[in-house]
Amino acid sequence: MKWKLFSISVYTSFLFLIGCSNGETQQISDAQQQTKEAKIESKEQGIHSNFELNESCKSCHKNIYEEYSTSMHANASIFKDPVHKAIWDKHPKNKKMQQYVCAKCHTPAANNFKYLVTEGKHQVPDANNPTHLEGVACSYCHRIEAIKLGEKTNTNVIASKRKEYFGNIEEHAEAGFHTIKTNNELFLNGNVCIGCHSHKQNKHGLSVCTTEIKNTESENCITCHMPEMDGSVAIGSERTKHHFHGFAGTHSKQELLAQYVDIIPERKGNQVTVTITNNASHALLLHPLRLGLLKVNITSANGTSKELEPVKFMRVLGKDGNPAPPWVADTELKNTVLQGKESKTFTFDTELKDDDKINITLGYFLVNPKMIEKLGLQDNEEIKKFHVLKSTSI
Repeated sequence: MKWKLFSISVYTSFLFLIGCSNGETQQISDAQQQTKEAKIESKEQGIHSNFELNESCKSCHKNIYEEYSTSMHANASIFKDPVHKAIWDKHPKNKKMQQYVCAKCHTPAANNFKYLVTEGKHQVPDANNPTHLEGVACSYCHRIEAIKLGEKTNTNVIASKRKEYFGNIEEHAEAGFHTIKTNNELFLNGNVCIGCHSHKQNKHGLSVCTTEIKNTESENCITCHMPEMDGSVAIGSERTKHHFHGFAGTHSKQELLAQYVDIIPERKGNQVTVTITNNASHALLLHPLRLGLLKVNITSANGTSKELEPVKFMRVLGKDGNPAPPWVADTELKNTVLQGKESKTFTFDTELKDDDKINITLGYFLVNPKMIEKLGLQDNEEIKKFHVLKSTSI
């Protein structure tokens, strides 16, 4: 297959497809024995897999559970994310080795996690295993005790106590189901996310994904993607606000992120200039297959309109001068993605009349249209849709 236009920005579906294997290999074939050993208390990610199922959070945290259920965290597995599945179906770790290296960030609460990521175990996601449907589980994130920084990628360190959770609300009611600790700096400065959403190098030493995030107390992953919303944290709580657990992004609540992008258009004779400023601390688009577009439409007084050639935002990885998937690529061929805190001005030449209306739209495709059919996603309307992030007119 000839791969084209892998627009790789940074952030989730095959962000970590290149190999997240860890753990010691043991010659165990009996599934029941695997489950038993997986419950051994340990601080290594995934060795112990005694995570509570997401459903157990629902009765107390109704608002949060409803938001979370729509998020890409909840839908990160190959059974719920069609893009991730499409890429995984083509990944050599799947086709040749049956080794689900993506589990590190897509199914970290699996009860057989270490066997999924270990070479030679020949274990892949199973739709009949409920822990394989959990995605990035509630209990998993809330048990991140520390993060082990690495050159190739980071690794989450999980608290060994099953129901010892971390949070950032100091004034809270103690729940009988679990305890809450509010002294974990990761939950206070937003760095709890960088175990997965930081960087990943492939076997060639190429950073196939990196947010280059620079979190501060006032601006970090939590403040931007989990802003405070109306509604109680839990049943019986006196708090009237909670942090949004739908995780604002390209799939939902885009309007929460649009505030971090400024679009300033200007008309100069037969020229239209558009200045875009990305006020976020990471690149504007964070998914590997995204294609961003800056569109300019001219509408005349009689209602006719014309589309000008759009500006494209993408990152293309390659090998031997040609676009290549991230597990093969050894160089970056192209990167036009607007980086964190970056501002760019684009000029459009066109014939304009005094009463013409100029419409500017900044948006994206979840998957570059040139890749949709290659990935077998041509019947998915959501994938084919152009999503508007922000628009304005003059």
